[in-house]
Amino acid sequence: MSTSFGQPTAMAILFFLLFVALSLLITYWAAKRTKTTSEYYAAARRVTALQNGLALAGDYMSAASFLGIVGLVALKGFDGMIYAIGYLVGWPVLLFLLAEPLRNLGKFTFADVLAYRLQNRPIRVAAAVGGILTILFYTIAQMVGAGNLIKLMFGLPYEVAIVIVGIVMLIYVLFGGMIAVTWVQIIKAILLLSGVTLLTVLSMAKFGFNPGKLYAAVAERYGQAALEPGGLIQNPLDAVSLGLALMFGLLGLPHILMRFYTVPDAKEARKSTVWAIGFIGYFYCIIPLVGFSASVLVGREIISSIDKGGNMAAPLLAELLGGTPFLGFIAAVAFATILAVVAGLTLSGASALSHDIYVNVIKRGQAGEQEQVKVAKVATIGVGVLAILLGIFFKGQNVAFMVGLAFAVAASGNFPALLLSITWSRLSTTGAAASIVVGAVLATLLIIFSPTVWVDILKYPHAIFPLNNPAIVSMPVGFAVAFIGSLLFPDREAEAKFEEQQVRTYLAIGAE
Repeated sequence: MSTSFGQPTAMAILFFLLFVALSLLITYWAAKRTKTTSEYYAAARRVTALQNGLALAGDYMSAASFLGIVGLVALKGFDGMIYAIGYLVGWPVLLFLLAEPLRNLGKFTFADVLAYRLQNRPIRVAAAVGGILTILFYTIAQMVGAGNLIKLMFGLPYEVAIVIVGIVMLIYVLFGGMIAVTWVQIIKAILLLSGVTLLTVLSMAKFGFNPGKLYAAVAERYGQAALEPGGLIQNPLDAVSLGLALMFGLLGLPHILMRFYTVPDAKEARKSTVWAIGFIGYFYCIIPLVGFSASVLVGREIISSIDKGGNMAAPLLAELLGGTPFLGFIAAVAFATILAVVAGLTLSGASALSHDIYVNVIKRGQAGEQEQVKVAKVATIGVGVLAILLGIFFKGQNVAFMVGLAFAVAASGNFPALLLSITWSRLSTTGAAASIVVGAVLATLLIIFSPTVWVDILKYPHAIFPLNNPAIVSMPVGFAVAFIGSLLFPDREAEAKFEEQQVRTYLAIGAE
């Protein structure tokens, strides 16, 4: 097929500019309503369950979900679906385990939950380390997707594209805070669900709306192996490790956990999670159909020749089915997806640096409203600049694969301490802090030593750590360090506060 990728088209530019203009209008509106820290970090806790459900879905259905999974399914077949299933299965666990305790115990960040009964300063430093490492890996995936998309839409150099995305995102996070981020997420979720639905309908029309015919066409073109496990992950340990990371990593993602503070109470937090599960479940059920359709209708050779990671499979399919106008719309939706998720990540990283480190550790809680907002904005700029630099360094990686690594860091560092702080009375400050730091740092080191970075990026002949995803090693270590550290260094004060914490967790007495 001939493609207009790499040449600017009127429709692509029009949809792109429309979304940017809409984002800036929302920012202008939100800036007038963003004066306090509660408004900047938590949208003044006035977001409804449906709005927050859509925003949660918008935050979660990232470039990895859309561009990455379609690309993996198109190029690797069945194994790409592991990501679609894995991204979904953690949500019921989040609903039943963490949604209510998070809302009742926290204020702005998940570190507030840990600090409720543990010593404030050490636990916030540790939580900031785990949170920021997770955010950085997650941000890399979004920036790589954004760079490829803008480069191919407008013919701009990859590095210039990354800088443009970073600047646009920074403008509306800096001035609009969580209010702007929430509404951009809502609009982006609606656009993404609409775009993927239309893409699925047009694709399935080619096969008489019969998935069986689609799978038969895949098997005929690429062999039965394309519909069987083993195309991407040959090692069973790698498959289990990836599954663990995707299921439990969700429960340690700072930018997702942060959204539970934007609703008025725990009931709304639970309802917003149910809404999110509905939207996200629908999305992940249909996204593999788009991937398989791209492999048959566009072809693996063309997809990999445009982008070796496969990230442009969905836009290529859109161009084939609906011409340049549909390509422009899908590309703008993908850009909206990336921009919104990076905004949420940046705000989450900034809150860890400003709220946890500056206000609670350096200033010991003694900082005025204006000072806190000012520091939050400085931290936002810092995180944004770092996101741009990392996006340039990790050029060419598949974005779904990179997000899988972010989930491994979250599952190993943040999740064990967060779960145990709510459920185990004997968790001590030493145990929790050591668990976060050891889990997150170990996962990061194992990722660096894995074939993904050590061989593919650094070009060494052999990887030091054999698995692509480290969660099967690093997550149990995170739990083990929490247990051992708590038993060796007990914290009587934290144990004494556990019953008081349980009352607030389940009755919401004293919740902000």
